[in-house]
Amino acid sequence: MATDLEIARAATLQPILRIAERAGIPEAAVEPHGRFKAKLDPGRIPDSGRTGALVLVTGINPTAAGEGKTTTTIGLGDALNALGTRTMICLREPSLGPCFGVKGGATGGGRAQVAPMEDINLHFTGDFHAITSANNLLSAMVDNHLHWGNALGLDQRRITWRRAIDMNDRALRDVLVGLGGMPNGLPREDGFDITVASEVMAILCLSNDLADLQARLGRIIVGQRRDGTSVTAAELKAHGAMAALLREAMFPNLVQTLEGSPALVHGGPFANIAHGCNSVAATRLGLRLADVVVTEAGFGADLGGEKFCDIKCRLAGLSPEACVVVATVRALKLNGGVARGELDREDVAAVKRGVVNVVRHVENMRLFGLPVVVALNRFTSDTEAEIAVVREALAPLGAEVVLCTHWADGAAGAMELGRAVRRLIEDGTARFAPIYEDSLPLEEKIRTIARRIYRAADIAVPPSVHSRLKRFEEAGFGQVPVCIAKTQYSFSADPAALGAPTGHVLPVREVRLAAGAGFVVAICGDVMTMPGLPRSPAAERIGLDAEGNIEGLF
Repeated sequence: MATDLEIARAATLQPILRIAERAGIPEAAVEPHGRFKAKLDPGRIPDSGRTGALVLVTGINPTAAGEGKTTTTIGLGDALNALGTRTMICLREPSLGPCFGVKGGATGGGRAQVAPMEDINLHFTGDFHAITSANNLLSAMVDNHLHWGNALGLDQRRITWRRAIDMNDRALRDVLVGLGGMPNGLPREDGFDITVASEVMAILCLSNDLADLQARLGRIIVGQRRDGTSVTAAELKAHGAMAALLREAMFPNLVQTLEGSPALVHGGPFANIAHGCNSVAATRLGLRLADVVVTEAGFGADLGGEKFCDIKCRLAGLSPEACVVVATVRALKLNGGVARGELDREDVAAVKRGVVNVVRHVENMRLFGLPVVVALNRFTSDTEAEIAVVREALAPLGAEVVLCTHWADGAAGAMELGRAVRRLIEDGTARFAPIYEDSLPLEEKIRTIARRIYRAADIAVPPSVHSRLKRFEEAGFGQVPVCIAKTQYSFSADPAALGAPTGHVLPVREVRLAAGAGFVVAICGDVMTMPGLPRSPAAERIGLDAEGNIEGLF
């Protein structure tokens, strides 16, 4: 069986200007980066008057068996285009961390991929490098300000801004900087987050345009003075240079699927430690260009799906029309306690135990007023009896279950899913609304998500975290949404608690104010904002062959 990389290389791609023309994008708005990818300037694209329907693709809690959320987003977009519905696919850019850590690549799979696969998975158009550089420019200017007398009175013990790198590197979680004597600055504790968790990434993804980008960068809080007042990037006069570094990165990237559908791939925050959605700029551009925009949110619906609704749609004024929840029988078996090596064997009882996970996610998406269809990505080992369990479990919720084979068959394998999504849009039953009001106190927002989405009994908030949330509110940030960082593998903070646990307590370990992005991050359980590499990282299997071609990306 051909690998994803072999399938991608065998595809005949079209020149990117042809893809742009097909999408209604004038050549003046296209800045090609090679033959098959380009930056787009939304300001040079005339308003067509079109207002497309927004469709969210999310999934169950991820498992080692894989679910295929990105693959489904691409397959659905291809299918809708094949059905005659003008469709734009909006995805996030892959991070180098997972590419060299666990995944080895994140551009879909089989015949449902975006291309050029190797470029997108590695340096692409340089957006992540620009975000990393802007983040670390601010860090450099913080330390430079301390070195030259600290006129703003920044308390070096209360500096909250951290450095960033787009790589999994646990050794950088906590570091000391400024060692080596006076010429090297003031010694202090610091640390690195992975670039996708940087507030700069969130700002780029949530900004409306370049002016909004620069203003948000200026509102970044780098730390406090001794009296507790905040010091911002604007006070350090860093935001202008940061915006200059991000100017090109702010423009969405245009690529294509293996079947020639246009795709906007832009921004890349993780959904377990950030808000997990592609950029507002790309989504809005897609809605101007197409009748339907299919976009994904990271990890399970409890993370990316919730944040898409409560953060991205709230802040950008978006209103989705339908939701697709992706699942596989194999993943449900894992949730039902089956070992990974036993997944090829029929086990109806295990599916019955594990199906509660997808049921919970469908229930949650319906809390936001969204009609839901379940995309069940089919494997050859799936049996009719196992599939019947999934259909029976979701029937009381009125959620249609559609079998999909787009990994093997491309658009042809997602036609039924495309028709189901079109029916949801045409029925017009969506009544979208976030699950909490802006006016709710920050701690109650966290508690609302924990109880309604995670089915927790309550949250555990240490006095220091409680006080910090109150200080955020006193500083005028009580109206912002919350972004919960927790394990992606469970509804709880315990990655081993599979299925649909209830009655647990969500421990809130730390809270951070992302004033420029416009939300508060609540770090729960043992989740880290700088991941580590696994025992056998994907990087060990990536290299060049004798002809200089990249091997090992999948």
